[in-house]
Amino acid sequence: MSTPQTTTSPAAPPAAAVPARQQAPWRRVAGDFFGSRLALGGLVLLAALLLAALAAPLLSPQNPYDLLQLDVLDARLAPGTPNGAGTYTYWLGTDGQGRDLWSAILYGLRISLTVGVGSAAIAGVLGTLLGLLAAYAGGRVDSLIMRTVDLLLSFPAILVAMMMLAFLGKGIGNVILTLVVLEWAYYARTARGQALVESRREYVEAARGQGIPGWRIVTGHILPNCLPPLIVIASLQVARAITLEATLSFLGLGVPVTEPSLGLLIANGYQFMLSDAYWISFFPGIALLLTVVAINLVADRLREVLNPRWQK
Repeated sequence: MSTPQTTTSPAAPPAAAVPARQQAPWRRVAGDFFGSRLALGGLVLLAALLLAALAAPLLSPQNPYDLLQLDVLDARLAPGTPNGAGTYTYWLGTDGQGRDLWSAILYGLRISLTVGVGSAAIAGVLGTLLGLLAAYAGGRVDSLIMRTVDLLLSFPAILVAMMMLAFLGKGIGNVILTLVVLEWAYYARTARGQALVESRREYVEAARGQGIPGWRIVTGHILPNCLPPLIVIASLQVARAITLEATLSFLGLGVPVTEPSLGLLIANGYQFMLSDAYWISFFPGIALLLTVVAINLVADRLREVLNPRWQK
């Protein structure tokens, strides 16, 4: 007499073997970014500087760009000295023109950030479009764009900037235009290289097989995958633009004297650095240093979390 055979169902896989639900890319990037206390501190410092620059008219007791509010008799006053009328105190002292340094730093920070962010944004859009065009068109168009990029990158940036501003003249608009000319090549080279890599992916071949127009493939498929390295380049270029603008203003080729940026404020007190009026250059220099360090801390962390090779 045969015994009936019993069938046993396979054991359920352990919970650890079940693949976890994949996390959204932006959540992973945000989690990795905020996992660094140094980067978080840089972000908080950068946000504080941005808010201080935006709220400069509310936080400063004086408009340093209004010549009618300046008193030459208050020139080179030490920190903590009250003004001549006794209405407020120069907590950071004054410069050679009688500007309140606290107010001048806030307003100068607005110019430095405007020049840095504005030039990086315009150069990023222009350079990305030219880089994508070079990768998609190829041939003579690619050669022309990339040879122009090589030509721009072969010259020292400060030399090209000095030549352009000597011809264009001082002004915030001219400084931004000069920085755009100097910066777009970095975006173009990065965008072209990344686009050439992405154009060989299977999803691009599938899109071409479906008859999708080339411009839609570039803007809808290739461009989004090129953004991570471009974001890193943009964050680094903001700090570079602020530093270059400060250098040009220090040399007297940047913004006008009536609207000083941080670099021009440092230049105004350079001759007093070894005398008793050290604060004229010291405090604007600290503000410039904090701005550049904060941007670099954020940029370095973005480079780590957006670079697949560095991901564990």
